[in-house]
Parts: sequence; structure tokens; C-alpha cells
Amino acid sequence: MAVKTADARLEERWRGILAVHARTMCEIDRALHPHGLGASDFEVLDILATAAPEEGGQCRVQNLVGRVHLSQSALSRLIARLEKDGLVERSICAEDRRGVWVALTRRGRDLHAEVLPLQRAVLARMLGDDRGDA
Repeated sequence: MAVKTADARLEERWRGILAVHARTMCEIDRALHPHGLGASDFEVLDILATAAPEEGGQCRVQNLVGRVHLSQSALSRLIARLEKDGLVERSICAEDRRGVWVALTRRGRDLHAEVLPLQRAVLARMLGDDRGDA
């Protein structure tokens, strides 16, 4: 019986994590929508904004896949849309012609800086320790 209770608690905890994630992503989408971005768009911009300086602020697409939690094809479509909007630029990796680099444009860096406080405010509100329902 104790195992079943432990399993039930574990399942309840997991479902709680999923619910917080879903609510937080929806709130980020809502906050960033007026700026033409969604939560996943922001994640890509945020990762690129903090890319290692020695890499020139660029990141290989394949390295983004595990960090953004999108399929390879969904990430490719997202990057293509961000490129069309002038927020990122893609280039072929010189060492590995199959590889693709992605970097923020000036416009992408400016938009990221503008919306960063909005995304962080949502995170603080949704995940902060001072929430009454935490």
C-alpha cells in the first residue's frame, strides 16, 4: 500500500509540474504576443543572446534542439520565421557543411532586450517563492 501511495504522490507532483509549465508558457505567450513573439521564439532569442562570445554570439541549430524542447522540424520552422522577421540570420558552418549557425541580428538583440523584463516578470510571478499557491 505504501508503494501505491508513493506512486500516487509522485504522479500528482509530476502533473503539478506539467500544469505550472503549461500555465507559465501561456502567460509568457500572452505577455510577448504584442511584440510578435511567443514563448518558444523568446527561448531561441534568449539562448542566442547569451551565446558564448568566442563563438561570435552564434549557436549551431543542432545545439538548440535540446535546449528549446522542440522537434528539429518545429525548431527549423521557428528559426525560418525569426529569420523572415529579421531577428536572426543563418549561415552554413564552414567546418561541417551540413551544420547551420544561427545568430541574432541587431534587431533581434534589441527586441530581446525590450521583452526580457516582460518574460522575467512572468517567471517571477508564476515561479516566485512568494506565491500563495506554491
